[in-house]
Amino acid sequence: MTVREALRNAADRLAQAGVPDARLDAEYLLAELLHTDRLHLIADGGAPLSDAQLNAYEQWLARRERREPLQYVLGTQPFMGCMLAVSPAALIPRADTECLCEAALAVLKPGMRVLDLCTGTGALAIALKKHCPGADVCASDLSVDALALARENAVRNGADVRFFSGDLFTPLRGERFDLIVSNPPYIPRGELPDLQAEVRFEPDMALDGGEDGLDFYRRIAAEASEHLNRNGWLMLEIGSTQGQDVSRLLQEHGFSEIKILPDLAGLDRVVCAYNGSRK
Repeated sequence: MTVREALRNAADRLAQAGVPDARLDAEYLLAELLHTDRLHLIADGGAPLSDAQLNAYEQWLARRERREPLQYVLGTQPFMGCMLAVSPAALIPRADTECLCEAALAVLKPGMRVLDLCTGTGALAIALKKHCPGADVCASDLSVDALALARENAVRNGADVRFFSGDLFTPLRGERFDLIVSNPPYIPRGELPDLQAEVRFEPDMALDGGEDGLDFYRRIAAEASEHLNRNGWLMLEIGSTQGQDVSRLLQEHGFSEIKILPDLAGLDRVVCAYNGSRK
């Protein structure tokens, strides 16, 4: 079987399984298997595949047919110029979270202390350290498995990040920071069963934001000022309908200059709040 034939068959199978962008996923999988890129793959469409290659491709296709996320099958996901290992231990980094990272980089300077709460794969912490090597970056997560993955990613990307194990700020008593970022769980619990099939492969711990999706924002808003230096920033990723609710919570706990930033689709995605006043 040739590359072209294998791609055509794979795209048909994935489409029948309801996979979005079936042809694209078929190309990504085969390109990774053959250690090439999609352009070269398509250009070499007449090249034959060995039995071993076809067997390996079949195994990956079967996983994707079951709607396992493409990133979990491939084992990696790019984020802000870093290549991260991914696994069901943590949420897959998304382009939306790059909006939060870019907002943080806009205020981050060498010498500042940064905390990434609910770090998951370590995406935010690692990207901030790579783009601002002079920053002192820490990260925390309750999941031991997620932290192991984050540490692996820090080594993979040559990022000197300090990791803490525990529930939100619990392992960080006495620590203070100039910038705190977080992409916490924010899906309302009742919506979890209706999420896209791929998302249901990701850990509930990283998705479940309580009955209204705001549980973690309430805790962060209440506790952040104890760990944030005066004139520091708190920046949070949010669901697209949560901007006003999260802003209100932060205002109730003394934060000022609260801003809601959009993602590339124009939807509310990041809330930034200042711990102090510059008036």
